[in-house]
Amino acid sequence: MASLTLYTNPMSRGRIARWMLEEIGTSYDVVVMNYGPEMKADAYRAINPMGKVPALKHGDAVVTECAAICAYLADAFPEARLAPPTDQRADYYRWLFFAAGPLEAAITNQSLGFVVPSERQGSVGYGSYDAVLNALEAHLAQREYIAGSSFSAADVYVGSHLMWGLQFGTIEKRGVFESYVDRLAPRAAHVRATELDDALISR
Repeated sequence: MASLTLYTNPMSRGRIARWMLEEIGTSYDVVVMNYGPEMKADAYRAINPMGKVPALKHGDAVVTECAAICAYLADAFPEARLAPPTDQRADYYRWLFFAAGPLEAAITNQSLGFVVPSERQGSVGYGSYDAVLNALEAHLAQREYIAGSSFSAADVYVGSHLMWGLQFGTIEKRGVFESYVDRLAPRAAHVRATELDDALISR
């Protein structure tokens, strides 16, 4: 079996990839990258030209961007059952990349104090912060998980954004979001991943 190595920092989106790795339940190595010169050095840019974490090496393959890492691992380890059958992936792909695109953009702009003027909402990929949250809320209100009847890699990604957003106040508290997060947070893999990353922070 090809080796897995996660390049991460415990105070980064690498926590999403760590949770995903814990969900698939296979062994992996961790390389902690420090912010600053180490992450921007040529040695690491050979792995991720953006000079950011996370990055995942699986044998000779390199995957960057959290949503891509989640989707890749779900496909690479089908025995973990973290992706729906191929012919049932419409919601899975839709909401995984909704979170990577409109949701993250809307949250980031909102946290920076940038509000898209109503007359310019057609120029951005998500319209407005409220429109994004309303769409996600309406979808989650009807189901236990984001895509289908079982937990998937899309829940790792969407759930991580909602957990952080609710914790740091970048996503307004709504009962649907809080209930969803409460369903995901006790998962054994999430608890393990959190403990491992928190231990790195305290070192």
